[in-house]
Amino acid sequence: MTIRVLLADDQALLRSAFRVLVDSEPDMEVVGEASDGAEAVRLTKEQRADVVLMDIRMPGTDGLAATRMISADPDLADVRVVILTTFEVDDYVVQSLRAGASGFLGKGAEPEELLTAIRIAAGGQALLSPAATTGLISRFLAQEDPADDDRDPARGERLDSLTVREREVLVQVAGGHSNDEIAERLEVSPLTVKTHVNRAMAKLGARDRAQLVVIAYESGLVRPRVE
Repeated sequence: MTIRVLLADDQALLRSAFRVLVDSEPDMEVVGEASDGAEAVRLTKEQRADVVLMDIRMPGTDGLAATRMISADPDLADVRVVILTTFEVDDYVVQSLRAGASGFLGKGAEPEELLTAIRIAAGGQALLSPAATTGLISRFLAQEDPADDDRDPARGERLDSLTVREREVLVQVAGGHSNDEIAERLEVSPLTVKTHVNRAMAKLGARDRAQLVVIAYESGLVRPRVE
């Protein structure tokens, strides 16, 4: 199956470079280019993209708003958004994950990293570089002012629906560990871990592992490390 990729970036030169890279792969193709968020949302619907490479800072509707629109549209439930950012330490990245993005990637990443990110996102598997993403989320949640806390208290209550084992697995997911690593740590099979992850996602209303990580921190199940 060919992965249909949409490029959303206001810099034409970057879009051209990404297009050449993506179109060079036999299992993926670029189906459209957008220079702002509104255009990205429209083309995602028209072209039935599987993965959107979304820049955060764009004129008009930015990447954050576009990600929210895509994630909120039931007709686009299978679309995965990978955020592209110039600065990997960026509070917009955390907001984007909360909005429904599947992960993030620095624009300085190697070509193979970008291609791998597209394939991982398209497969709905573990988000790219989970340990790095976890560290980023942890850092910014630690900086939040409790007086301005915008977390959803209902999420903490929703954790009550998880079994003890599902909670254990969720803690491991939030720690940036893969299914194989979690299986080794908990002495179960990778398939069993995958089942627990899928059940936790269903119970918590998470689209993918990226949102599971955010929920784990927002609910207080996992506490940020303050260095």
